Parts: sequence; C-alpha cells; structure tokens
Amino acid sequence: MTTATANAKSAAGAFRATSLRLKAKAVDAASLAPVIERQSLTRGPQDVIVEIQAAGVNPSDVKAATGLMPYAVFPRTPGRDFAGIVVDGPPEWLGREVFGSSGDLGIRRDGTHATHLAVEAAALVEKPGHISMDEAAGLGVPFVTAIEGFRRAGMPTPRGTVLVMGLNGKVGQAATQFATWRGAKVIGVVRRDEPFEGHANGPVEIINAGTADVAARVRDLTDGNGADIVFNTVGDPYFGAANKSLARGGRQILIAAVDKIVQFNILEFYRGRHTYVGIDTLAFSSIASGDVLRDALPGFASGHLKPYPIAGNAIYPLADAKAAYRAVIGSSRDRVILKPSA
Repeated sequence: MTTATANAKSAAGAFRATSLRLKAKAVDAASLAPVIERQSLTRGPQDVIVEIQAAGVNPSDVKAATGLMPYAVFPRTPGRDFAGIVVDGPPEWLGREVFGSSGDLGIRRDGTHATHLAVEAAALVEKPGHISMDEAAGLGVPFVTAIEGFRRAGMPTPRGTVLVMGLNGKVGQAATQFATWRGAKVIGVVRRDEPFEGHANGPVEIINAGTADVAARVRDLTDGNGADIVFNTVGDPYFGAANKSLARGGRQILIAAVDKIVQFNILEFYRGRHTYVGIDTLAFSSIASGDVLRDALPGFASGHLKPYPIAGNAIYPLADAKAAYRAVIGSSRDRVILKPSA
C-alpha cells in the first residue's frame, strides 16, 4: 500500500478519495466548473480499489458534462480511462499494476478523475511492464473503439484493404496499428497535406481529402476494387466518399457524427452488398471494455501495437482539469492525461 493510500484509508476500511466533481450539466465547454472534493469510497464484494496514477481525458468526458449524453448523471466524478495500482480487494490483485476503460464510468457512475476508483475486479487489465502509467491511461477508449469496430465488421486480412478516414485521430491511429498488424493494406484520409503521425506495421498510403477525389484515388490504389473495410472516424462529412470507396461486400464502420442525417443510394447499397457497422463504446460496461483490451495485450507484448506518446505539456493535475478539458474539446492532437498526484 502506498503512503497516499495509507493516508486515504479510514479505520473502518473506507477510502477517502480526492475527486473531481461536476455538480450539474454545463451549458457549454467554456462553462465547465469542476470542483475538487473528498469522497468516501467502499467496494462491493466483486470490486477492488485502484489508486489512480493517471487517467485519460476523452472528448466523451467533455460531451457528457455539457449535456450531449442525456443519460449522464449529476453530481458525479467524470473519467472513463485509468491506470493505477490495486490497493484493496482480493489478495491475488493487491499491488498489481492495471489499466482499464468503461462506457459507464464517469457518465452513469463516478469515474476515474480522482485519486482512487472502486471498480469490478473483472474489469482490470494487467498493465504490460514496458508501458508507463501515463501511456496505459491513454489506451482505453481509442483502442476499445478500434478493436470493437473490427470485431463487429470482420478482422482485417493480409489480402484486404482498410480505408481509415480521420487517419491522425486517436481512433484512426489505433485502427491503423491494428489493421497493419493483421497484414492489411491501409489507406488513410487526412484533411490537409500531412504525414501519418502514429505507429504502423507497414506502409500507409495517404490521401489528402482537401486536394484529391478520395473515392477515385482509393480505386486507383486498389486496382479498381475499393476498400474491404472503411473505418470512418469522422462520420457524415466523409459518408458519401466512404460509400463510393467500398468494395463489393465492403463494410463501413461509423463511430461519430457531426450532422445526424445523411442521404445514401439504397440501390448501390444493396447491389454492392454493403454493411454499416455502428460502434458506441458508451454502451460498454467496465467489464466488457476490459475484455476488449485484453484481446490487444499480445499485440502490445510483441510490439506490433504501441501506446500513444504522452507529451509533458498534455499532463495536468486534478486542479487544472478545466484546462485539460478545454484542450480536448479544442481538438488537441495530444492524448491528454490527468495525474492525481501531480
């Protein structure tokens, strides 16, 4: 047990966590007013207490705080992703370094932006030794989204082509890592002239949507066949180009939207034998998220999958959480991390 945890544990066995609290829904991101409070945590029979070493900040954390997720409860502690050390629970878990993610933590129940977290033991994923706490805290939502997309749409194959729209976003980078690990050819779409910023296990062909006809270029790069899987991380702005880029029997994965309503050609859809796959990780429990992340552990062990680099200026203490949230909602390219001990 760490000194911080020893000081936090009461004689009755409850933990006094220092937690970020959102009292009510904010009108917009600029109006967010998180406060820091002390809370008492107790665990259920299937739970553990994790001393949080680092916690990721996701766009969904900010969206939930501003009312874009009507099922979010208040007051609450936000945060979906975490990395830390188990300090209370079954003996086999004590002292182990773990990480995890969730669709309900931080939204329907108190989450990870705190010094301690009560969570199901079945949700924990053992942290690989070569990955830091900060890096592990950044894995959750993007990798769960990418992997679940492929689990639902069909895994990339060495003879297949995956088109990643929004290549340099965090989900786009995770999808690219996973697809190239599986041996697929990857084509990435960006909005301006820029290289791929992430890790890949093979070459990534880049299309600048600002200067090129995306679908025509995809056909050129695939001998006229199109992409077997389109991982559309942006949504409706690329929806039409994604449809035109699909191979016969191709699948489009959708995880986001700017405008909710789109038009598409039904005739082309069924004659192309296309499939749309919608992924909403907010529907995932902590346990379900842990199951998905455990599938990725062999890739991290082999080096085919790598965590995002964490920039020093993207790490914030709890007291600076509002600045962290503003960085995320401002479309920071960095993976933003909160450190309770900072």
